[in-house]
Amino acid sequence: MPNLSRYGAYRMPAEWEPQKSTWIAWPHNKKDWPGKFRNIPNVFAVITSALSKVQLVNILVNNKSDYGHVVATLKKFGTKFNNIRLVNCKTDRSWTRDSLPIFLKVKNDKKIMSKWQFNAWAKYKNFKKDNKAYLKIEKKNKIKVIKPKFKNRKIVLEGGSIDVNGNGLLLTTKQCLISKIQERNKGFKTKDYEKIFNKFLGINKTIWLNNGIEGDDTHGHIDDIARFVNKNKIFIAKENNKHEKNFKSLNENIQILENFKKENKKKLKIVHIPMPKPKKINGVRVPASYLNFYIANKIVLVPTFKDHKDKMVLKIFKRHFKSRKIIPVDCSVLVWGFGTIHCLTQQEPI
Repeated sequence: MPNLSRYGAYRMPAEWEPQKSTWIAWPHNKKDWPGKFRNIPNVFAVITSALSKVQLVNILVNNKSDYGHVVATLKKFGTKFNNIRLVNCKTDRSWTRDSLPIFLKVKNDKKIMSKWQFNAWAKYKNFKKDNKAYLKIEKKNKIKVIKPKFKNRKIVLEGGSIDVNGNGLLLTTKQCLISKIQERNKGFKTKDYEKIFNKFLGINKTIWLNNGIEGDDTHGHIDDIARFVNKNKIFIAKENNKHEKNFKSLNENIQILENFKKENKKKLKIVHIPMPKPKKINGVRVPASYLNFYIANKIVLVPTFKDHKDKMVLKIFKRHFKSRKIIPVDCSVLVWGFGTIHCLTQQEPI
C-alpha cells in the first residue's frame, strides 16, 4: 500500500490496482444511439460477461421490470451470475465513468466515495437522476461520501476527464477543464484545479495536454487520448496521417508529454497508440479511439472498430499487459453513443 502521508488525506487509486467490482448502468436511453439501439444491450452484455469472469459487476437497472430482459441478455453471452448484482436505480444515461462517484482511499487503506457534480457535459438538461445515482451506491456499500468543494463552490468533474497513476501524477486536457466552451466550472484556472487534485485526489503533478479528438462531444476527455498503464508508462494516441484533423493536436500532446518528462526528469515510458481510420456514422464523426480501454483485475477490455489497425493495436496491448488477458470488444456501433468501454465503466477498488 502506498504511504498515504505523501499524498494528503485522500488518494485516488490507479485503475490497475486490485478492484472489488465494476459499476455499470444498463442501457435504456435510446436517444443515445438513435436508430441503432437494438444491438447496444448485447455489447453491454459482452463487456459485463467478460468482467464477471474476474470480479463482481454491479449493474444499475432503470426499472425492476427490466430485470428479466437484463438476465436473459446476459445469459446469451455466458455471464457468471454469482458475480452479478442487479441494483434498481434510475439513471438518465449509461455513462457511469462520468456520473458515478470516484472511489478514493484514506488512511489505513479505508475506502470512501467522492461525489463530484455532474452536469451532463454542459450539453443535456436531463441529468438529475445520474447526479443522484450515488445514493444507491452509498446505501449498498455503506461507506462515507465526501462532496468536494473549492472556494465554497461545488465542483463539476467527470471521471473521463482525468487519469491517474495512483502515485501522484494526473493527466487531463485544457480543452475540457479550462477552455471557454466547456462550461464546467467557470472561472477556474489550471492552478485552481491543481489545488483541487492535490487536496482530493492526492496529486502532486498535473500533466496538462491541449485538446482531445475530433468527434468527442465531451470537450476533450483524456480517456480518448492518453492513459497511464502503470505508474511509469503512458499510452498516448498518435495520428500519422498529416491530412487528418487530429494530426496536429495529437502530435502537440505527444510533444507536451515529452517535454514534461524531460523538464521533470521523470522516468516515463511513452507508448504511441495509432488512431483508427476516421469513423462516421450517419455522416457524423464519432470518437473512435483505442485509448478508451478498461483495466480490470485479470483482463483489459480493448475497443475495436473493424479497422485494419485493430490487430496491430491488440499486439501492442499484449506486449505491455503481460499479466492480463487482452479481450477485444467490437465497439463499431457502441461508439455511436460517443463513448465506448471506459466511458461506461467505473471501478471500485478493494
